Amino acid sequence: MRPPSLNDLFLSEMDGDHADTVYNRKKVMDWSNSLVASVLTGLQNLNKPFKYAVTCLIMQKTGAGLTTAAACLWDPSMDGYCTVLWENSTIYCIVTVYGAAISPSAVKLDH
Repeated sequence: MRPPSLNDLFLSEMDGDHADTVYNRKKVMDWSNSLVASVLTGLQNLNKPFKYAVTCLIMQKTGAGLTTAAACLWDPSMDGYCTVLWENSTIYCIVTVYGAAISPSAVKLDH
């Protein structure tokens, strides 16, 4: 599931509001909540027959490695997920959206 609108939604939010933001652990929860709410609102506006779950990982960029994994296994013929990475000089942000079809007329989500 990687419609251009999802990439645009996430990346425009981050580039517009956080391009020059310096990592601050006291603000991570607020940033994460705001970003997830924004992505969910944007997904709702797409009017697609899917239920969505969104996760957001924000990490300070210190040179340490990070590995993530995602799976969406309810109905592989219809469901899917999309992961988008954004970063600046002090922050890594990874947003994953899971989409589960709620209508037999739904078009399969590709990742």
